[in-house]
Amino acid sequence: MSNVTVNLSFQKTLLEEIDAEAKRESRSRSELLREAARQYIRRQRLWEDAFALGDRQTARLGLAESDVAEEIEKVRTHRRAGK
Repeated sequence: MSNVTVNLSFQKTLLEEIDAEAKRESRSRSELLREAARQYIRRQRLWEDAFALGDRQTARLGLAESDVAEEIEKVRTHRRAGK
């Protein structure tokens, strides 16, 4: 896979944090930012998958969004009472 060079703008303080973290991990700024981008994309896809699963389950069970909110509140109340 070939690399493409891009120009990005960062606030100075954020760039300093990025550089410090890259140095702490003994990697380049580019390596750190590539990994951050991969993790962000992966996390976004996991959330999308989780919401899609929730949508499928509520449709399969014939639940409304308010039903889900009520069930969540019941579980939270039960957990608080158990503590």
